Amino acid sequence: MTQAPATAKGTRRQHDREIVALAVPAFGALVAEPLFVMADSAIVGHLGTAQLAGLGIASALLTTAVSIFVFLAYATTAAVARRVGAGDLQAAIRQGMDGIWLALLLGAAVIATVLPTAPDLVELFGASDTAAPYATTYLRISALGIPAMLVVLAATGVLRGLQDTRTPLYVAVAGFVANAALNAGLVYGADLGIAGSAWGTVIAQWGMAAVYLTVVVRGARRHGASLRPDASGIRASAQAGVPLLVRTLSLRAILMIATAVAARLGDADIAAHQIILSLWSLLAFALDAIAVAGQAIIGRYLGADDAEGARGACRRMVEWGIAVGVVLGILVVVTRPVFLPLFTSDSVVKDAALPALVIVALSQPISGIVFVLDGVLMGAGDGPYLAWAMVVTLAVFTPVALLVPTLGGGLTALWGAMTLMMTVRMLTLWLRARSGRWIVTGATR
Repeated sequence: MTQAPATAKGTRRQHDREIVALAVPAFGALVAEPLFVMADSAIVGHLGTAQLAGLGIASALLTTAVSIFVFLAYATTAAVARRVGAGDLQAAIRQGMDGIWLALLLGAAVIATVLPTAPDLVELFGASDTAAPYATTYLRISALGIPAMLVVLAATGVLRGLQDTRTPLYVAVAGFVANAALNAGLVYGADLGIAGSAWGTVIAQWGMAAVYLTVVVRGARRHGASLRPDASGIRASAQAGVPLLVRTLSLRAILMIATAVAARLGDADIAAHQIILSLWSLLAFALDAIAVAGQAIIGRYLGADDAEGARGACRRMVEWGIAVGVVLGILVVVTRPVFLPLFTSDSVVKDAALPALVIVALSQPISGIVFVLDGVLMGAGDGPYLAWAMVVTLAVFTPVALLVPTLGGGLTALWGAMTLMMTVRMLTLWLRARSGRWIVTGATR
């Protein structure tokens, strides 16, 4: 009668060790992108409200351009982890190389699209006459770093699938330090203004990509995996990513709608929204660190034909997500008076941001469940369901958000709509996790 509880406790400890070993270093790597944006916001924010508003619009567009291809990391992590679970390291790395080649092709296509259309994209977001020139400048320069960020996504997926989240942590820390130093030097030292911030970020991004490529290429040579582009492999990677692309496009549409609504509320509101969105992204990536562990662990268990291990890991990660969400929510409330002055001295912007930050804090436990289950289902390769669930969420969120300027409530009401969006996501993901239909074992799904 005593053996079962002891065994269950031992299993939980094993899951805890695995989650911590992967999630803690993964957090450092995941926060690279929001920390880049936060560093840019802190530096540009002291140039003026119009510059910060322009950065808010441009960074939303850039984040969208990169994040719609996040499947380069997520799908690669799941596929590589399954191969690792099945004991085939050569095939695992070969799969990752196909993702990297796909990243380079997609990056070139995005640059060709963004450069000539930058003014039109900024105008589409409803930027004011004072903010639009700054948004256009930042968008055009920063677009040159998009291929680098896509390579970083794909290479990070390879390493996560190999159960290595430490290397991405080291690269992320070095990239953040370089980005902050370059931004400060080019914006104020070289007096380049918002253009200096964009150039500093681009240089840091390409430096990170170069380091990742060096690490992955060495691993490929060590295990005898080919470095040459393989058309069938690249095509297979693209096809596997289509459902996740639909899922991510729906999510990015939600964030773009939120930014567009905030822009129409005025410069102070869009500036406050940019600050809050930077924090929200940081919190999201903190929670997503557990999801990254989930992708790698779930993929490995399923690749090794261990369905029960996958179920147990899923349950434990949800518990972690809720606990971390509660802690993050408390931290947001406590640090509000210290956090806002880092980004702006404008009292109007602060007044708009303060109540919305309370909404963000209260929603963190919900976010913890969402990000963890999202990672579990990605690790299982359950992309089609994730795509369907996010389309449903978009359909619920859109009319509610678009009514905010008409019904009033300002930025606080807009972030209330964002909390509704996360609640819908939680319900759809919980139903899938409970059904067990995501559990498909084997080296490939």
